[in-house]
Amino acid sequence: MKIIICGAGQVGGQIARHLAREEIANQVTVIDKDAGLVRRLTDAYDVSGIAGFASHPDVLEKAGARDADMIIAATQSDEVNMVVCQVANSIFSVPRKIARLRAPAYLNALYSDLYRQDHMPIDVVISPEYAVADAVMQRLAAPAAFDIEGFLENRAQLVGITLDTACAVLRTPLRQLSELFSTLKAVVVGVRRGERLFVPEAADQLYAEDQVYLICATEDMARLMEVFGKPHREVQRVLIIGAGNIGLHVAQTLEADSRRIRLKLIERSRARAEVAADSLKRTVVLNGDGLDVDLLEEANITAMDAVLALTDDDKTNILACVRAKTEGAKLVVALVNDPSLISLIAPMGIDAYVNPRATTVSSILRYVRHGRIRAVYSIGDGEAEVMEAQVLGTSALAGRLVRDSEMPKTAIIGLVQKGDQLIVPRGDTRLAEGDVLTIFAMREAVAEVERLFQVGIDFF
Repeated sequence: MKIIICGAGQVGGQIARHLAREEIANQVTVIDKDAGLVRRLTDAYDVSGIAGFASHPDVLEKAGARDADMIIAATQSDEVNMVVCQVANSIFSVPRKIARLRAPAYLNALYSDLYRQDHMPIDVVISPEYAVADAVMQRLAAPAAFDIEGFLENRAQLVGITLDTACAVLRTPLRQLSELFSTLKAVVVGVRRGERLFVPEAADQLYAEDQVYLICATEDMARLMEVFGKPHREVQRVLIIGAGNIGLHVAQTLEADSRRIRLKLIERSRARAEVAADSLKRTVVLNGDGLDVDLLEEANITAMDAVLALTDDDKTNILACVRAKTEGAKLVVALVNDPSLISLIAPMGIDAYVNPRATTVSSILRYVRHGRIRAVYSIGDGEAEVMEAQVLGTSALAGRLVRDSEMPKTAIIGLVQKGDQLIVPRGDTRLAEGDVLTIFAMREAVAEVERLFQVGIDFF
């Protein structure tokens, strides 16, 4: 697939890196007005680069827009991203146009007609603020999980939990685990042990400090947490540190939540704190430094069920979470953009993190994948993906037993939806046309998994 990425900043650069490292043959070209950013990407990865203004037709033509399959507009300017999509459609007829938009005015559902093909032809709008707010809400729904994402129309969840010595199923082979809890609709699909992430086999055992990824039926989440020694905690009081675009949107989302969560917000900038106070209805807004112990005490940090550090600075977020945890916060979640800092999260006692770049990349990947791929979630720094995909009548999986499915060794099927029923697949489960599968695949297996869901040659 030939893809043009406009913007080599945090989001555009992450997308370029992710696509360039795949086994799938993607031809990626990056455009940015900063020649240094472009050079950094082209020197490190197998991508082409052009320094120039992404909205200029001559620059897009030089990047190969006339025969591009997709254009991703991810510059820092909403307006430039919109113009890029308009030019790509009007002059070059690019089939798929994705734009990152941040301003709430552009995201209001009242004005969704703006993006019709005969108006502003944007096929997919990606919003980091909305994606992060969704991720934060999911974290609060399962406070014991360090990672969570919904699949199969939220009937299933990918859940990441860290095992401790209190876990009753340590040193139990996974095959035996599935026998002990035969009615629990959950599959262990990935394990991170130390620095290594891998797909476990039936004979593998789990150990304390393992970070385990499971795909579980949403209705069985409470029982799953109980099995793995993670008691459910109800979140009723939340403190947000940072009232930037993301922090403010998360606060507004929490205010609208039916659980009537009690909110407090700390913002260092007085002007921004005033904006937040005017925009929010039930939230107590405090002006000051989120690292200030006296201010945290004023916010009654010890009574907080969750503290969300959502400033624009990763290190501030990490330090704020450590300070909040030290002062008695029960759950702390940090916003972290830099993937290299994620390895510090667990050792520093931070319960969970949200990576805006990862959530944005995951939103885009589903449109890059071939076959009937309906959703994609990126794990870590692109180490693995969780995919939701539908079996077509002419695909290689149709009519096959799971044990004969030719699934790569570094990929595993999670839950399967057959009609209205969710099942844990066994070796003798037969896959049929219309089945929807959840699959955990390491990076090197993604291309092969994608091929299994593509239309067979006999379809034509």
